This record gives sequence, C-alpha cells and structure tokens, in this order.
Amino acid sequence: MSDYYNAFEISPVPAPGPDAVAPEPFRGIYGMPAFVRIPTADLAASVEFWTRGLGFIELFGTDQVVHLRRWAFQDVLLVPAASVPEQTPALSVSFSCVLNQVDGIVEACRALRPNSVDGPRDTPWNTRDVEVITPENARIVFTAAKPWDPASQEARDLAAVGISHPDDRGDNGEHA
Repeated sequence: MSDYYNAFEISPVPAPGPDAVAPEPFRGIYGMPAFVRIPTADLAASVEFWTRGLGFIELFGTDQVVHLRRWAFQDVLLVPAASVPEQTPALSVSFSCVLNQVDGIVEACRALRPNSVDGPRDTPWNTRDVEVITPENARIVFTAAKPWDPASQEARDLAAVGISHPDDRGDNGEHA
C-alpha cells in the first residue's frame, strides 16, 4: 500500500498546467461533504455578485436560501439575515480555479465592486491566488495551481519540508 496517490482521480480540479480546462458547473444533486453558509442582508445583490462576479450558478433558490455552485463540491448557501458583519473577518474560504480564470474573476468582480479584489499574487505553495471581499463581507480566495517546475524555489521549499511531486516519488502505480 502506498502512502501517496494521485488525488486528481477523485477531484473535479484539473491537473495544473497552462492549458488546464476548468470543469463545467456541476448541476447534479449529491450529499455535500462540505459547504459554506453565508448570511446576506440583500439576497438578490448577493446572488448577482456570486454569479456574475465569481462564476457560480444558481442551483436553486427560495426566499429562505439560494444554493450556489461552481464545480462539484464548491457549494455556497446564501441565507437572509437582518445584517452582515461590518468588518471582514480574518477567516477565508478558498475555491479552486484554473490559471486562465484568475484574470476574468478579477475583472468581473472589479466591474461589480471596484474595491473588492486583492491580487492576484503567487504563493510559496505554488498557486496564484486572488482574494475577493463579497457584499456580505465574506473573504473568498480563488486559488489556481501553477504548473510544477521541479527547479523552482517553490519546489525546493516544499521538498525541504518533505513534500514532493507525485511523479518524483515513483509511486503512481497501484494504490489502496
């Protein structure tokens, strides 16, 4: 039994690369392993921002909840609230995207709310991230994996703490 395996086998996230293609929004019904519940004082404005700015679809909605989704397992429930926090919390929620989506997310969000975006910026863990503050004052991070460069500083830093690329371990065969 291997301690490592290619987790892309169970994930909707495509393998990193300059030509990675994002999956279509997933419209099926499943038992959600995790989801985000976000209170909003203006359900219609929130739905507009999340769909036009962040690329979610409205899976279904009532006056008590709107279920939004992008890829499989990227679920958000918007629920009515009397008010939202005045200050953005330090806590963030991250959603995967692909590199060619980052600029579009930035442009769409800035068109809807000019000061809502911070980034994009490259991270030490080999991603390009953009942070968006939504109308509900939620801190949302879209993160896109960058192509793996074994000669990069990121690869050296990850290797220094024991994290190597699956192709570098030679254990991409059978696994439990």
